[in-house]
Amino acid sequence: MMEDFQKMVVLIDADNTQLSRLEEVLHEISTYGRIIVKKAYGNFTKPNLHKWEDKIKSLAIKAEQQFDYVAGKNTTDIAMVIDAMDMLHTGMYDAAVLVSSDSDFTPLAVRLKESGMYVIGVGEKKTPEAFCNACDDFIYLEYLTSTKSKEQVQSQSAKTQDGKKASKDGGEEKPARKTKSKAAATASSSKDGKDSDIGEIHALLRIAYEKFVEDDDGYVNISSAGVYIKRVKPEFSPLAYGYNKLSDLIKDFPQLYEIKRDGDRKTSGYSYRCLGRA
Repeated sequence: MMEDFQKMVVLIDADNTQLSRLEEVLHEISTYGRIIVKKAYGNFTKPNLHKWEDKIKSLAIKAEQQFDYVAGKNTTDIAMVIDAMDMLHTGMYDAAVLVSSDSDFTPLAVRLKESGMYVIGVGEKKTPEAFCNACDDFIYLEYLTSTKSKEQVQSQSAKTQDGKKASKDGGEEKPARKTKSKAAATASSSKDGKDSDIGEIHALLRIAYEKFVEDDDGYVNISSAGVYIKRVKPEFSPLAYGYNKLSDLIKDFPQLYEIKRDGDRKTSGYSYRCLGRA
C-alpha cells in the first residue's frame, strides 16, 4: 500500500551523494509520501560539485551553499544537522530523509527517530551499518530503478508501435481507439517535444507497480499510480500524451500492461499489472 506521509523533508549531503542518481532518489522517496522540503548542502563553488547546479534547478531543490571557512574543512555536515534540528522543533514534519553515505549523520538519525519522526536514509552500499540501523528504512542507491529503464520502455514501445504500423500497412488494420480527444491530440504534439517523453511515464508506472501491489493477483489501482506520478511529476497530465485518462494510456499498451475492472471499488474503476520487465 502507498505510504501516507504528508510532510516529508529531504536533506541531501552533496559531498556524499551520486548526482547521477539524484532524480531516482526523489522518485523512490515519493513512494513514501509528499515531499514539501528539498535541500542540498555543499560548497557548490568547488570543481567536484559544479555539475550540481543544473540538476538541482531542474528538480526544484534548494541549494544551501556552504563555504569552507578553513582549508581542508567543510561545514556541510553541521549546516545540515542544524537545519534538521530546526525543522524537528517546528513539529511540522512527519518524516525526514537523509541522503548521504556518511556515518557522521548517525547521531542525527537517532535523535530524529527518538523524537517520533520516521527516518529514511539513502546512500551507497559502503554506508556504515550504524547509520543504516539508526534509520527506520535505508535505501541503497545501487538498488534504485535505473534511468535506463525509461530508455528500455521507450524502445519496447517504439518496436510495438512499428509492428502495429506494419500490420496496418499490410492490410490488417485494427479499429481505431476513441480515447483521444481533439485537445489531447493537440497537446501531444507540442512543439518543444517536452510532453512527448512517454517513456518516463512508463518507467514511473513500473515503479508504482513494484511498490503498491494491492491484491493477491498482483494488480495496482490506477488511481494510486496516478497519485504517485503526480508526486514525482506535478505537471503530468494524460492529455499531454494524447489520452483523456491515465487508464486510457495504460490500455493503449497491451504489450506492457494487463488491466482489469475493479467492480468492488468506488474510487476508481481499473487496476493494472506490468507484463515482463521494462
